[in-house]
Amino acid sequence: MSGPPSEKAGRPNQRRRTRKDLLQAAARLMQAGRQPSLEEIAEAAAVSRATAYRYFPSIEALHREASLDIAVPEAAAVLGETRSQDPVQRLERVDAALSGMIAANEASLRMMLAQSMERVVRGGHDAEVPARQNRRSPLIEAALAPARSQFRPTAVKTLEQALALVIGTESMVVCKDVLQLDDAQASKVRRWAIRALVAAAKKAD
Repeated sequence: MSGPPSEKAGRPNQRRRTRKDLLQAAARLMQAGRQPSLEEIAEAAAVSRATAYRYFPSIEALHREASLDIAVPEAAAVLGETRSQDPVQRLERVDAALSGMIAANEASLRMMLAQSMERVVRGGHDAEVPARQNRRSPLIEAALAPARSQFRPTAVKTLEQALALVIGTESMVVCKDVLQLDDAQASKVRRWAIRALVAAAKKAD
């Protein structure tokens, strides 16, 4: 028998929290100068070893993604020094910060992306377990926070989702591999897209 709607609704959030807890536990141990085992990470995250393996195919994959978690800038660090409430200016700061992180960690990010895709294709991925950690949305949401009243609530949500297509690792792959743009050209394209999406969201019914 299936659980009540409230229980079903809570499961995706719980799975996201579990995955995040594992990454945070790994990051804490790594920042302490250790190369923790999967068992140590699972214990620090208060989950079983079997649960940890559901979320990460190998300890190397977990170490790699935890190191990326450490590298991702916090919203306060990116936006704390600006007084601007203009959504475009704030989003451009987020894009610049993430682009810098991506450039510094391109090999690891490509490997993480490839592994997550390969795992899904091979059927080794549990459909109920998130394949990736969403690191960009909190930054996008923080950038838009002071300007939310400029948009209809439904438009804000759609804008956040659309911006996630423009800002992040996949955008780097498209710009560099598909369009063969250099960094300056890629930045110009992303900023144009950010301005266009914000303008469209302001006009949305």
